[in-house]
Amino acid sequence: MVMFTTRRSIPELVVPAEPTPSETKFLSGVDNCINLRFYATGIQFFRVRPAEHNHEKPHSIAKAIKAAMAAALVYYYPIAGRLREVPNGELVVDCTAEGVMFVEATADVQLNHLGQPLLPPYPCVEELMFDAGRGDGVVVARPLFSMQVTEFKCGGFCISFEICHCITDGFGVIQFIKAIADLAGGEAVPSVLPVWRREILMARNPPCIRDIFPAYVPFLNGSRGNHRNSDGEDLMLSTPPEAMVTEYLHFTHADIAHLQRHIPIYLRRSVSTFDLLTVVMWRCRTIALGYKPDQQVRLMFTMSMRGKWTRIPRGYYGNAFVYPIVETTVDDLCGNALGHSLELICKAKLDMSLERMKSMVDMMSGLQRGLGSSFTMDNVYYVSDLTRLGHEEIDFPWAQWVGGSILPVRRPSSFHVKCKNGDGEESVVVSVLMQKSAIGRLAKEMAFWLNKPGYTVIPMSSL
Repeated sequence: MVMFTTRRSIPELVVPAEPTPSETKFLSGVDNCINLRFYATGIQFFRVRPAEHNHEKPHSIAKAIKAAMAAALVYYYPIAGRLREVPNGELVVDCTAEGVMFVEATADVQLNHLGQPLLPPYPCVEELMFDAGRGDGVVVARPLFSMQVTEFKCGGFCISFEICHCITDGFGVIQFIKAIADLAGGEAVPSVLPVWRREILMARNPPCIRDIFPAYVPFLNGSRGNHRNSDGEDLMLSTPPEAMVTEYLHFTHADIAHLQRHIPIYLRRSVSTFDLLTVVMWRCRTIALGYKPDQQVRLMFTMSMRGKWTRIPRGYYGNAFVYPIVETTVDDLCGNALGHSLELICKAKLDMSLERMKSMVDMMSGLQRGLGSSFTMDNVYYVSDLTRLGHEEIDFPWAQWVGGSILPVRRPSSFHVKCKNGDGEESVVVSVLMQKSAIGRLAKEMAFWLNKPGYTVIPMSSL
């Protein structure tokens, strides 16, 4: 694997390019979910377009992007503010225009040295990201966003960022990055204007959790949902972080087509690639972790409310998702055909009515007010679908997006991200955090489903 170091500038604060309102803004009930009090990270790679595109590359890409970010903060001015905790435990944003962190960097390596095709895990990714030291879970009174722009020897570059999850979700941060690209490319205003309107997803007063997934009931009653399998300890909660490792599984178009042969024809027309890969991963992971046949296992996945809750307007950049959950036994999950488990996922999606969404918002908002400290439940596989965030639509007139994703967090969760192989064909990469001792068993199970003896869960770019 290629090894390199970067030369970084001293971090600096970038403030809005024009005066912005000085005010306090409330967050939504979803934003205030205590599970979101951390910084999410991501990275995007770009190759400079050929000269015939008639858009000359700036002399300094980093400085052009920094100026565009200052201009974008005029529209997204709450991101330049600071969070503050109020007496009821909720967070608010003081729009102080104190700014966001920015770092310029150069790397003595060419973009194509990072892999052809460019797939996670990216080599030396820690060199491409500014470490603001925010892994302690503290989000109050700190910059809400930071960015490092690293220029490569070939003229290509990458943008890495870190953003407080309380402010925005994956769709929202990509919208912000697109706005920076629009303004860096010479547009007068962003192509999509931001909408704050966090009152749309505010919890009801008083909260009214009257329609919820049955698997959440014991959690709301104060347990971790393990009332039916108290004889088993969840290894994912008891294993120390140093004994865990994040690995990646790469699924090509042919792999996905092969997996579809394991499900009934009527389901092939209705289930998504995310559903299919999730159920296979859930099954393989469950076997690899060695749960007992009668233990309850759960699948919790993110589901966007955009397009489902009609009051959420275009341009809204707050957190707008809920957590459907599926619960079954190990024996039911692993002893039946894939189609059976897929139908459980489909039912969970269909059951997500408007009232259930409202109850979920009330529950998520209430976590810091006595419903519990977080969504910590036994034997849960958490999954997020990041394939539809629109990374590939980040467009600079003088640079083309070639890869990148939101990066996994050190939690027992999986992210699905979209990539392209060497032929330009789309593929999906799934991250997984597990005990080091279980990775081999996971690979063995996946090799069976893909009919690929010797399948590895560490798909490295061809370097």
